[in-house]
Amino acid sequence: MAQIPNLDNAPINLASLRDQSQKELLNILRKARGKKCLVIDPKLGGSLSLLIQTSLLKEYGVELRHLSAEHVQTECSKVLYLVRSQMKLMKFISSHIQHDLSKGVQREYFVYFVPRRTVVCEKIFEEEKVHHMLSIGEYPFYTLPLDEDVISFELDFAYKECYVDGDMSSLWHVAKAIHKLEFSFGLIPNVRAKGKASTKVADILNSLQVEEPVNTADMGVPEINTLILLDREVDMVTPMCFQLTYEGLLDEILQINNGSVEIDPTVMGGQQEGKKTKVPLNSSDKLYREIRDLNFEVVVQVLRQKATSMQQDYVEVKSTSQSVSGLKDFVKKLNSLPEIARHVNLAQHLQSFTSKPSFHARLDIEQTILELQNYEICFEYIEEMIHKQEPIINVLRLLVLFSITNFGLPKKNFDYLRREILHSYGFEHMSTLYNLEKAGLFKKQETKTNWPTITRALQLIVDDTDTTNPNDVSYIFSGYAPLSIRLVQHAIRSGW
Repeated sequence: MAQIPNLDNAPINLASLRDQSQKELLNILRKARGKKCLVIDPKLGGSLSLLIQTSLLKEYGVELRHLSAEHVQTECSKVLYLVRSQMKLMKFISSHIQHDLSKGVQREYFVYFVPRRTVVCEKIFEEEKVHHMLSIGEYPFYTLPLDEDVISFELDFAYKECYVDGDMSSLWHVAKAIHKLEFSFGLIPNVRAKGKASTKVADILNSLQVEEPVNTADMGVPEINTLILLDREVDMVTPMCFQLTYEGLLDEILQINNGSVEIDPTVMGGQQEGKKTKVPLNSSDKLYREIRDLNFEVVVQVLRQKATSMQQDYVEVKSTSQSVSGLKDFVKKLNSLPEIARHVNLAQHLQSFTSKPSFHARLDIEQTILELQNYEICFEYIEEMIHKQEPIINVLRLLVLFSITNFGLPKKNFDYLRREILHSYGFEHMSTLYNLEKAGLFKKQETKTNWPTITRALQLIVDDTDTTNPNDVSYIFSGYAPLSIRLVQHAIRSGW
């Protein structure tokens, strides 16, 4: 199955965005004639795999490497670096060039910043005395279509940068990316923003429109009518909850990255462990498109039905003399067999986690926290997780959920849990706890919580959730409707 998703069914022409980004990258490669070594920032590697085939890069005479502190091993006389604007990466590049100089190796060096160059990074090249040896440019890669209904800005650390580091440059990046979309699909007439950062993005978007106007006369009717911008800060509850859809569980347990998961071959029916296998997960897989958003319990039933149907068809073909057209229909069904096998294997792997009593205990305590029931039991559960040294990411997610819904913890409880985490997991996590506190995710209680008021006003807690035939988004978390989705629903129905 193709790693690069098919975008033919997208509501807007996302394929044109991908084609444009691919064309811009190939133009960069053409500038360095002949064989060249393309050294990619590792974070960009996954993104580019959804943009361009490795075989096409080879046609352009490209050797591919990932950027690290290790020096580049290549016979090519031209080295192109494709990097984000991060100071650590500039140090790596400078070290590579200095190493080549010390060995008497002469090369041409090109650095392309994604999506734009910064003065701070160029200053490092000057300090390292390599700036004069570099040809510097930009690769304006702002958005990546992950699937037919998902575009990503690929800003993994935007929240930390904004709320911990005080670096708001990602907001400009988001506004610029949206403005670039407008040149393809028309000026968006309605922009709604919730939160300080979103309001700032909307303001930057207005400024960009003044500086570089989208020609509305030539574009016709805009393809995007409304843009809703929500700060992550507005809803930090939802990402702390455990997802229960098929795609959500795959992400929670196997970590979906750039539209695929990496798993051991034994999970997919292999005989022995070895190098991890990459399994693409996008709408090009028709079965995945059908089941990805279903509650996991329903997915298991669907897969069982499909496997049973296939088995019955096989028995019929074997026991009766089928017509040619009947055989043709059966062969068509056989074509879907690899997809069924793939998802049966994945579902079986997920079940090895979801069948454990600890999994259901975690969901129960999560629901108790969301409903603000029995503070002491919730506190003791987190305390026990710490003492058992469960994975710290699991502890911190539940702790943040507990803190947010209660508007912080009483000083005595806050200090105690903080101390226990450091004793149990090591004092290297002091900075982690400090950053969580600075971002307002784990803090001391100063005022009474208004979480019950919010849950009632927006109907966030739904008692009768039907996971089989859901008519409400609360089925995603078995009874909790994501706050951010409720806000969008409210905006559509009642206005902003």
